[in-house]
Amino acid sequence: MFLDDFHTRTEGWVRISAEQASHFAKRIAGDYNPIHNTDARRFCVPGDLLFALVLARYGLSQTMSFRFLSMVGDGVPLCFAEHDDGLIRVCDEQGKCYLEVSRSGETTRDEAVVEAFTRCYVAFSGKNFPHYLKPLMEEQGVMFNPRRPLVIYDSMGFSLDRQNGQLPGLELVDSSLTVAGKRGDALLEFQITAGGERVGTGSKKLVVSGLCDYDAAAMDEVVAEFYRLKDAYERQD
Repeated sequence: MFLDDFHTRTEGWVRISAEQASHFAKRIAGDYNPIHNTDARRFCVPGDLLFALVLARYGLSQTMSFRFLSMVGDGVPLCFAEHDDGLIRVCDEQGKCYLEVSRSGETTRDEAVVEAFTRCYVAFSGKNFPHYLKPLMEEQGVMFNPRRPLVIYDSMGFSLDRQNGQLPGLELVDSSLTVAGKRGDALLEFQITAGGERVGTGSKKLVVSGLCDYDAAAMDEVVAEFYRLKDAYERQD
């Protein structure tokens, strides 16, 4: 399984080290958000890795909704469990819930289909910055603190008309940023395709914190640093 390198299972618990999480973010998602760096002061496991682990364990359902309730730190023991209310929850030893998942419709556990969908979504999701967020922030005249950029995964969901073995694709169809003081809620809406036809739709919500006035020069520096880190990682890898 392609996720084996990015988590460890021991005695029923799933642990994700900072190094495993950071490699997933960069290698699989192309996500260079500094919050996923191993030395980040506020390090957290990528939400897309938790998403991927849920699909690997429970399969791909026609309709799924993911709510990210808190950030997972380095090596936190996690329990993935389906509860009596039908929700899948990812919790730690103290019962703190980090992710809540609802689902309905038919479910496929075909590993090839699940992996293809996972890789497709994660590659799309990893483009949050600069691809999707930079134009939105520029349009609204705001940006995150360039010294401490903080973009947090809030939720995502999708609905599939049908599931098949064709290689899926995801395309952004609309995006918006709602600003309230120093907080911004970004909504990314996408369509899911297969064989050139639309087979589903979905959306993803992000929270951008610490907003300040847009500074083109400062943003250019942040973008340049993103591509510098990307180039350095790819050379090393």
